[in-house]
Amino acid sequence: MAATTSTFLRAAQPLLLHSGAPASSSSSAAAAAIFPLRRSSLLPLFSTLSPPILPLEADDPNSSPPFPYGPSLRKGLRPPSPPIPEDESKAAAVAAPLLDRESFTRVLLLAALRVPAELCAALEGRLRGHLLNWPRVRNVARVSGDDLDPAVAGLLRDRRGGGEDRLRPALRREEEEEEEDPSPEMLSPVLYREKLVKDFNHRGFLKFRNLAKLSRPRKRKKKTEDEAGEGSSSRRGKREFAVVEVVEDSGEGEEEEQEHWGRLLGNGFAAGGWPGPTRLLLLDERYADRGPEDLPEAIKAVMRADATPGKPSEYQFVRCRLTLSYDYWSTNEILEGLLPEGVVAPSAFETVGHIAHLNLREEHFPFRKLIAQVILDKNRPKIQTVVNKTDAIQNDFRTMPLEVLAGNHSLVTTLLESGTRFQVNLATVYWNSRLATERQRLIGGFSGDDVLCDVFAGAGPITVAAAKKVRRVYANDLNPEAVEYLQTNVALNKLQRKIEVFNMDGRRFIEAVFSREAAASAAATQVVMNLPKDAGRGGGAAAAADRRRALPRIHVYGFSKSQDPEFDFRERIAVALGCELPLDVDVHRVRLVAPGKWMLCGSFLLPPAVAFALR
Repeated sequence: MAATTSTFLRAAQPLLLHSGAPASSSSSAAAAAIFPLRRSSLLPLFSTLSPPILPLEADDPNSSPPFPYGPSLRKGLRPPSPPIPEDESKAAAVAAPLLDRESFTRVLLLAALRVPAELCAALEGRLRGHLLNWPRVRNVARVSGDDLDPAVAGLLRDRRGGGEDRLRPALRREEEEEEEDPSPEMLSPVLYREKLVKDFNHRGFLKFRNLAKLSRPRKRKKKTEDEAGEGSSSRRGKREFAVVEVVEDSGEGEEEEQEHWGRLLGNGFAAGGWPGPTRLLLLDERYADRGPEDLPEAIKAVMRADATPGKPSEYQFVRCRLTLSYDYWSTNEILEGLLPEGVVAPSAFETVGHIAHLNLREEHFPFRKLIAQVILDKNRPKIQTVVNKTDAIQNDFRTMPLEVLAGNHSLVTTLLESGTRFQVNLATVYWNSRLATERQRLIGGFSGDDVLCDVFAGAGPITVAAAKKVRRVYANDLNPEAVEYLQTNVALNKLQRKIEVFNMDGRRFIEAVFSREAAASAAATQVVMNLPKDAGRGGGAAAAADRRRALPRIHVYGFSKSQDPEFDFRERIAVALGCELPLDVDVHRVRLVAPGKWMLCGSFLLPPAVAFALR
């Protein structure tokens, strides 16, 4: 009976702990006696304490790890900061940066196999499942000072202890290289002909094998300071975010430690031999606290295969220290560590040239500059300025109230969209990069014979891109600053002959364009009104289009919060035109701008009944 009760309690423990259902005191006491609850003690995220972040009962090998597999800011150690004198600490407190990047440095202890460099690639594929396999961290690490020039390495003793007589052949080769080349008279006719063929082409000109390289300017390599000390390996890539160091113990107990782990460099090195260039294969984090006898059979088999009686092993099992700096962690990981619990980190932003445009919530406002600094750090050099939209658009010019949070304060930027170059100023001109796909979809429906009438052109994202495809474009905007940048973009893309720019109200612009005494072939066939304020502007186009023989196709934009946004948008267009449903309108969902709020595009051919009724 006791065994049955114990088995039942083992099966029911997860339900008792997580379901929240009430349990009797006797069963709870029995469960606690058999399975004592472990209270995990976690150090603070930015703690300066040196012990690693582990649960209290870390001695139990069957206990589950405190954090999921992979790199995390809640793992490892934080290196202690050096002591600062009192005089310097006051000055540092005044000039302290907004974001403490050093607080995100983590040091993790790992195990590794030190193997010869020529065997590293084969062993990496063989032990792939037992290696670290962390994102942005290579499984293979170098050891600083281990790689030597082959000419110098050939003079050293190998790991077997040989190589005493290598200096004499090297000196002999050097003497042979210093000898002068034999003159052409000393060569046989056949050898002399082959030499001429190698040095001259068929026209008699001297050959330059590296002529292409000589004609190009040399690229200056960026000089980076070697911050890693002796016995360390830097695998930091462009931003230098990871360092692997071999732990070398010294002092008392050194012989016992080396006997347990195996000599790091082998007996040949101690005897004056050089083991050759080696690499570190970083093993999985599960093997960091294990000894050689606790490793998987696959790793043991590799080490046993190399073992030869009386000779030092080429494979060594060593301890390593992996240091991950601020540049390693992603934006979300940094923000999750900075923001309080319960505050969701912003996940996306709009990019306009070198500017990152944020739409932060109210809960993010106290931390907006920290968020901006992290985004700026993680997206350099592409992003140089971070701004936030402080309020909704409430003016006729559609300009957004922006606050510069980080970087330089220049809001004038140049961007490239689908092969077209634009220059805009976000402080005075409206621009939305998230509508680039919609603009390409709209322009894709135009033909080479179309004449476009862009009523709300802005800086010209549709006007300039469509001018490369259609025959003629009439562009207008009420904002004089937008018209100035529109003209700049027209000249920047060399389209002055195909685009005519206006600066007036939208209704007056349509009437002016359609009332011109121009040929019927110059009448607008496509009318775009991309101001999603309302769909009622389509009536103005209909009133002016009745004077033309060819009825234009109208594209209007708007928002809808209805459960059936397509039907709601068609109904609003029909009301604006003064006609009854059904109306043949192709409604396309552009994007979801807010929960339950869709931005829509309605495309329709102006009904003849509407045009004739307005005549």
